[in-house]
Amino acid sequence: MFMRVIFAGGGTAGHINPALAIAGYLKEKQPDAEILYVGNKGGMEERLVPKAGFEFKSIHVSGFKRSMNPKAIKANVQTAWRAFTATSASKKIIKEFKPDLCVGTGGYVSGPVLKAANELGIPILIHEQNAFPGVANKMLSKKAEAVMLAIADAQKHMKEDCNFVVTGNPVRSEIITADKEESRKKLGLDERPVVLSFGGSLGARKVNEACADIIARSGKDGKYQHIHAYGQYGHWFPDLVKEKGTDISECSNLDIREYIDNMPTCLAAADVVVCRAGAITISEIQAQGKPAVFIPSPNVAENHQYHNAMALVNQNAGELIEESELTGELLAEKIDKIVSDKNRLAKYSENAKKMAIIDANERIYKIITDTYNKSRK
Repeated sequence: MFMRVIFAGGGTAGHINPALAIAGYLKEKQPDAEILYVGNKGGMEERLVPKAGFEFKSIHVSGFKRSMNPKAIKANVQTAWRAFTATSASKKIIKEFKPDLCVGTGGYVSGPVLKAANELGIPILIHEQNAFPGVANKMLSKKAEAVMLAIADAQKHMKEDCNFVVTGNPVRSEIITADKEESRKKLGLDERPVVLSFGGSLGARKVNEACADIIARSGKDGKYQHIHAYGQYGHWFPDLVKEKGTDISECSNLDIREYIDNMPTCLAAADVVVCRAGAITISEIQAQGKPAVFIPSPNVAENHQYHNAMALVNQNAGELIEESELTGELLAEKIDKIVSDKNRLAKYSENAKKMAIIDANERIYKIITDTYNKSRK
């Protein structure tokens, strides 16, 4: 008999992509499996899920505001009402689809869906991508058959009597298999150190501003080869570097672009990475064993990127600069310190790789099938 599974998660790519990766792997192993993705109306998942080839249904949810001003109070009343109606809507979807189990990957939308499934007697599984768990996952963790953790550190922030299993985050196979020397040849790079930096698909102003200094310096002294993505809202970046005395178009050691669409190749080629500390980025850096300077975004729930980065820093596998302290000078100092010390480079690389879990898909698939088989008895 084929398996029927509901996935729920949304709000950010960090919640959506793991769900899609798990769903894709399940479909690969069991082509007859029926999958439904439940997401937030108007959320990013409404576009990404159908594009990935999965059936999508939406409910309407929103997050609570922490402020107590009249506008926030009004929004919170609406949020509370949506939470109630979203659970009812989720129950309707679940009764129609008749899933064997429900997998939640976080974000506001996963809360009402998993709650409804649990109330209807459907087994639920949770996958937590970050070192500091999200609110929805923490609330429902005790009800789950298993709480699958990407980072073991997350366990200390959850209820003690949950069934925790460290699975890691699903990582693309191209990331795992990309070779450094081959990637450098593909990109036309020589033996000089390669710095890779990015702040996300939209672009992070503070990261761009700090990177501009070291990129301008590299354009003048040629010490590093630098690949940098400035993001959708960073088109001002080349002009900023020019103001600092370097014309990017005239420097063959600088590869500056809006977006990195060949990340497996660029990541494999790099000696050191400068980036935010989103869950999937962390997992990919671990899989490749890359020394990194993390600049966690302060604009995320529960400051979870800081906790993600610290999981590596505490294992001597990277460096951290908080955005409030970030300057071009400090960033250059950190990069120079790592690149100039071969022992440090090797140690960071080795320790990051030790933390990598490259069989996350298989681990998660086993938990899904075990839960399904248990429910059939």
